[in-house]
Amino acid sequence: MNATYKRPLSVLFLLVLALFLAACGGSAEPESSDTAADTTTEETADTVTTETTEETAVTPSEGPVTVTMWYHGAGNEVERNILLGIVEDFNASQDQWAVEIQDFPQESYNESIVAAALAGDLPDIIDVDGPVMPNWAWSGYMSPLELPEGTLDDFLPGAIGMWDGQVYSVGLWDAAIGMFARRSVLEGNNIRIPTLDKPWDLAEFDAALETLQATGDFEFALDVGMAWTGEWYPYAFSPLMQSFGGDIIDRSTFTTAEDVINGDEAVAFGEWWQSLFERGLVPGTSQDGADRDTGFIDGKYALQWNGNWAALAALDAFGDDLLFLPAPDFGNGSRIGAGSWQFGVSANSAHKDGANAFIAFAIQDEYLAAFSDGIGLVPATRSAAALTENYAPGGPLEVFFELSSAQATLRPPTPAYLSAALTFEKALADIANGADVLEALDAAADEINTDIEANNGYGFDGSVVGSDIQNDAIANP
Repeated sequence: MNATYKRPLSVLFLLVLALFLAACGGSAEPESSDTAADTTTEETADTVTTETTEETAVTPSEGPVTVTMWYHGAGNEVERNILLGIVEDFNASQDQWAVEIQDFPQESYNESIVAAALAGDLPDIIDVDGPVMPNWAWSGYMSPLELPEGTLDDFLPGAIGMWDGQVYSVGLWDAAIGMFARRSVLEGNNIRIPTLDKPWDLAEFDAALETLQATGDFEFALDVGMAWTGEWYPYAFSPLMQSFGGDIIDRSTFTTAEDVINGDEAVAFGEWWQSLFERGLVPGTSQDGADRDTGFIDGKYALQWNGNWAALAALDAFGDDLLFLPAPDFGNGSRIGAGSWQFGVSANSAHKDGANAFIAFAIQDEYLAAFSDGIGLVPATRSAAALTENYAPGGPLEVFFELSSAQATLRPPTPAYLSAALTFEKALADIANGADVLEALDAAADEINTDIEANNGYGFDGSVVGSDIQNDAIANP
């Protein structure tokens, strides 16, 4: 996810990618994330070259061996220059490996990876959006990381990409959402300021919205960002459903969405979600993008559900009056989304030792801090945060590290997520526009299950593999 995380992959890109996959014999979903829709079928996955080529022997007389890396951020000069600096440092630090980068525009990056995988021509190091990684690992594009023991002990959970019990990717940053508010507005309307230890519950949050709307001072009490589409929906809104106790897919088995996306808790969320629009508390799906970008600062919205990438502009506008509040707790824990762009190693790399060595080098605190200072996102470790301008103790954005540490909930780590994310987006947009809640969620469950069945469970057989959303660490601290 970059500092302008609005559509972690655009819907247009996802449709293009789906057509591409279909043309390749497969079947066909937001900088984290803009990635949600290239469900690779088993047939396609089976065509990928997954055999590991023998590691190339290196002798001093041969000089450094080239390790290739593909990167999604062409055009993002700040981010790209930091990465190039890390590559230069790594190449100068030893004489066995020489990393070379090829960068791509984010809009075409995932499509390029899929095409290279089908041709058996992936680079050694892959740049991958967190929620996409399980699909690529399942499809045979990636191999588990081989990092020294304890390397990731202090990393935020959202920066670690897990699949099938193994670490496949690691990120140099994460992103976090908070409720933007002004102290003067809340105190002036006798609304309690929530804390991480005591967030708003459903009744208190709903009452605050009604109170703020009734003042007549704002066009809407809350802006949730309906102008943004694609990955914004599952990243920003599925944690709200999960806080009610629903989810996109049953995480205990990853083989069904039945009674999860359309269970009682999810339906309760859907009814509340729809009521926000019916009561005129939030802008609808026709919200103008410019209003989303500046409406809170311009005074159109009393509260805004937004990410740390937008925090500095709001701080410039409101200074000490600005608050970044935790997500409400609707009964199943206070939650926000997690997972952004990460580095991994391709399955057919001939230089896995070199690829892993570079990744281990790149995730040193000094580089995590450099990315945070450069692009504004959350550093992946607390020790790196201490080195930054904004996230160090007492820094203006320190709270976002705490929010990410305490509330972050990964989008379902399953290959099925890419298709399910699009289905979730459609269901929530339809409900916002007045569709019958139960019918919309039932249809979503059917669509997700059909995709899972068509792909033989995406590697899951129905056995219990973990906790569902109602029994995880946030639900049961």
